[in-house]
Amino acid sequence: MNLIVQTLTITAPVFVMLFVGAAIRRLGWIDAAFISTASSLVFRGTMPVLLFLSLLKADLSQLKLELVLYFALATLGAFFLAWAWAIYRCPREDRGVYVQGTFRGNNGIIGLALSSTLYGDYGMSLGGVLAAVAILLYNSLSAMILAFYSTEVKASPRSILLSIAQNPLIIGVLAGVPFAYWQIGLPDWLLVSAESFAHMTLPLALICIGGSLSLNALRAERDLALSATWMKVACLPLITTLGAVLYGFRGADLGVLFLNFASPTAAASFVMAQAIRANYELAAAIIVLTTLAAALTMNIGILVLQAIGWA
Repeated sequence: MNLIVQTLTITAPVFVMLFVGAAIRRLGWIDAAFISTASSLVFRGTMPVLLFLSLLKADLSQLKLELVLYFALATLGAFFLAWAWAIYRCPREDRGVYVQGTFRGNNGIIGLALSSTLYGDYGMSLGGVLAAVAILLYNSLSAMILAFYSTEVKASPRSILLSIAQNPLIIGVLAGVPFAYWQIGLPDWLLVSAESFAHMTLPLALICIGGSLSLNALRAERDLALSATWMKVACLPLITTLGAVLYGFRGADLGVLFLNFASPTAAASFVMAQAIRANYELAAAIIVLTTLAAALTMNIGILVLQAIGWA
């Protein structure tokens, strides 16, 4: 029951900000131009700083090489499974948005918070390390798949690599790696300023997502969004968690892995889709539906694992 309450406590503010975005768009307080500008600010400014700070605070002393390696390989496996399913399921122009919405999770917020709630300091430390690994993998793979299916950029190996190298989120992650590895601190005044700037990321991104949503768009994208949701919160977490069980992970390690695999789609997927003029309405619909569904599936999953005695 505590986990159910905690999950709802974390996911409810997400929906509130989505509704705020939808409401103020309907009232005319924001328009398409604001959404485009704000999304660009998040993509180029606030989110790279947030990712940099996330890595800066990661406790790499808690690094478990075997567990992190499994998480990375499972993430790659989920990415390629999602891609294969997208080739069968999606029109070509929507495949990049569908794939990133299906395989990338909200590890840094929902996954980390629930790991901490369930497993205390150990869950926070391990979840923080996995979130740092996820940041690098998710953004690199998402930049690649979006560039590959982009109608704006010719999909050649050079253009895809250039798109990844120039992606502000990737730059923010790579800039944070040496600070995390060598435990380099920042002056307090700079850290406070950076945190204030980064704190705009989630509310601004969610307002943009809410402002982009409409009933017509949800109806138009319903089938693809439901398919991506089923993959994100049910199929892929089941496959990757069973793989972890077969590998031998148990207890808190298995629980933290599951919570990271089962997290709903991150708001960054909308920001990246918007930045390259992809189908951001599909991205928004996937975020909304996976967040709603994960409030149920994450609780069922962890309760089953605990009942069996594995977590």
